[in-house]
Amino acid sequence: MLNHSEQDLRYFEGKPLHRTFNGEDFAQFIRNLKSIYLAEQSLESLFLLKEGETNFYHALHRFRERFLGNEPHRCHKHISSTYKNSSAKRLMMFLRWMVRRDARRVDFGLWKNISPQYLSIPLDVHTGTISRKLGLVTRKQNDWKTVEELDESIRKMNPTDPAKYDFALFGLGVTKEI
Repeated sequence: MLNHSEQDLRYFEGKPLHRTFNGEDFAQFIRNLKSIYLAEQSLESLFLLKEGETNFYHALHRFRERFLGNEPHRCHKHISSTYKNSSAKRLMMFLRWMVRRDARRVDFGLWKNISPQYLSIPLDVHTGTISRKLGLVTRKQNDWKTVEELDESIRKMNPTDPAKYDFALFGLGVTKEI
């Protein structure tokens, strides 16, 4: 990533890569990541919570701002904005992988400076539906406010590692009727 040239990235121009993510998006992601890694040793520092923060709401916004910069680009649609009430499912999944450490090694736990107590369950249609059926949330939308409502319920069960229930919620309903 740090050693690419613009010529290397031109290879991806005009190529569809995955649904709405095309070669131009990929090239811009690589440029943005290179810029970050030239300034930081890890992406972890971009997700550190500040004093008084109890979840990743603001940290995700700071990461988004730093990653995307000020230039308008198609990439803006690929990085969720909690400030626009997105549940930021993909970013929360990424954070779970990088922050949580578990015996089964499902989550990598590579980052050591962020406590799992701040993680939220990545919310999507499925986990939202299961959470409603279990009475963990009442909101009908799958947005950031619902993430916070789910946090409140889940943290009563385990305040030090609330994201550990992600697999249970995801698996429920896939394997059994609720």
